[in-house]
Amino acid sequence: MMPPEEESLDGGGDRDGGLVLLQGLKSGSTRKQGCDPFAQTQRSKLQHRRARINQQINKEMRMRAGAENLFRESISVPMIPLGLKETKELDLLAPLKDFISEHYGEEGILFEKEIKEFMELRQAMRTPSRNEAGLELLMEYYNQLYFLDSRFFPPTKSLGVFFHWYDSLTGVPSHQRALAFEKGSVLFNIGALHTQIGARQDRASLPGLNQAIDAFQKAAGAFNYLKENFSNAPSLDMSAASLNMLVRLMVAQVQECVFEKMTLLRAQHDFLARLQLAQEAARVEDVYSLVHQTMTQAHVKDYVPFSWTTMVHVKSEHFKALSHYFAAIALCDCPVASDAELPEQEKAFIQFHVTMPEGPSLRVLLQDPEERRKLGKAHLKKAIMKHEEAMRIHGLCKILRKMDILQEVLSFAHKRSLSKYSEIDHEEDFFETGDAPDIHPKTHQKPEIKSPNFSQVKVTDIFHRLGPLSVFSAKNKWYPVRRVHLMRGENGFGFTLRGDSPVLIAGVIPGGCAAEAGLKEGDYIILVNGKDCRWSKHAEVVQLLKSTGEEGVEIGVITLQGSEGSKAADKKAAAMSSGSGMLKSNKENSRKSLMNSKSASTLLVWSKKSKRSKKSTYGVPFTAVGDNEAMY
Repeated sequence: MMPPEEESLDGGGDRDGGLVLLQGLKSGSTRKQGCDPFAQTQRSKLQHRRARINQQINKEMRMRAGAENLFRESISVPMIPLGLKETKELDLLAPLKDFISEHYGEEGILFEKEIKEFMELRQAMRTPSRNEAGLELLMEYYNQLYFLDSRFFPPTKSLGVFFHWYDSLTGVPSHQRALAFEKGSVLFNIGALHTQIGARQDRASLPGLNQAIDAFQKAAGAFNYLKENFSNAPSLDMSAASLNMLVRLMVAQVQECVFEKMTLLRAQHDFLARLQLAQEAARVEDVYSLVHQTMTQAHVKDYVPFSWTTMVHVKSEHFKALSHYFAAIALCDCPVASDAELPEQEKAFIQFHVTMPEGPSLRVLLQDPEERRKLGKAHLKKAIMKHEEAMRIHGLCKILRKMDILQEVLSFAHKRSLSKYSEIDHEEDFFETGDAPDIHPKTHQKPEIKSPNFSQVKVTDIFHRLGPLSVFSAKNKWYPVRRVHLMRGENGFGFTLRGDSPVLIAGVIPGGCAAEAGLKEGDYIILVNGKDCRWSKHAEVVQLLKSTGEEGVEIGVITLQGSEGSKAADKKAAAMSSGSGMLKSNKENSRKSLMNSKSASTLLVWSKKSKRSKKSTYGVPFTAVGDNEAMY
């Protein structure tokens, strides 16, 4: 950078030449003027002066173009990301071992490997990486919670463990015994992690903008899903009011990215493109105004950080100013419409303002440069007022004042509007600049609230050795395993079988071998000659039975308590799909309330209005009764 005195246009170069010439004379030099490169004629001085002026003008033009490019391509207004909820360590070893022994009748110590695997997954979930791998980890743990819920959380009994989580904004601790609190907190962190991924994207490029839009839309979907499917949260960040605010904030940030995408894609010199930019900016202002109203409501006002509320308010004013600025640019910088262009411009302009501006007809306005300048001047006047209001609000928050990037964006936009106003303001203007009507908000890309796609991350039930969930779950109870010895009679064993995993005794012939051994309709075969058959297919069990010799076969069966045996069988048959043969037993709308505690504390419960289906890698293949039912 040259020193200021060297950039001045008052003949500084001539002074330098004169100084050298004077030194030459003092040293006794007798060079002729034509031979001294520093000696200048009047013509050369004039050429040198013109060159310096041209350099200065070019430099100013480069600086202005660079500033505009910097604003448009490099500097982006900061977004608001959320911090993740933190949680305490959780020791599930003893509670799960006890439950396995008591409920499943298995040795709990035999499942220590599975319990530790689950605890390691939870430990890793506490500190996910801020990228797609971190999202997959959170989703994997969330999906495993479904299996944990089904295996170890009966509807009428507590496991006796507390889940501790801290509020993402205040750090206030909360705890509940309901597994729904754990699930809701993990889901919140999925949304929060999406906000961090969106906020760190390079929004100066189209791929970065698209990734930011996708991330904020998924964040909105996670928070919205949480709001619709969980209730009575013990922490404020998961209350309905807070989640509603977060959904609206994410939608607003998506809309802001859409505006930035428009500035990259649309030709800036085109009249209709600039009208669209103005309407996009008005749409951003509209959604941020809604967020600001939400943040200042009674249940949210004292909870949301002041810097958030101020940032949202600043953005609302800033984008309103931009909407009026681009309206002025469209009117003042774009050429007057030709007869061929007029119908299309009239159609766009008639829907541009909230109320039609006072003055001449629309056709005259679009074809009269002076009328366009007057209306453009009114828009610029309003833009400058809104820029100044945005800067005033920005100055109220100490945290925002430290954000140099935001300060630069606001200051540049303000100076740009002032410069344009000075350019179109004429000394002979004796008319009073009117009040420009507001611009009708409109967007070409409406934000989409993307609900979480839980089936995207496939998981295997860590505790699958306990048996198929259709039978071996926390909600079912069964009598101890009965072992019976069967001999094949003239008519076989005397029972009919159907289904898979586990195979069900669908019927018992009176007086037959099975009836005499005490087998009953609704029993499940889990052992054949000592082989575990809980996960066995129909054909596998049949083959084991057929391979028995004269010594007979020993089978182990269980019977669900009460009338649940036959009900479970009927339920499996009703739920089967004859085409695919896959029972999707883990739909969210069939999930139970996690606890029915008599304690005074409110519980986070799963709402039954959810429609999401999460596919498990452990479905229960089962075809229609009659398709594979046979007598043995």
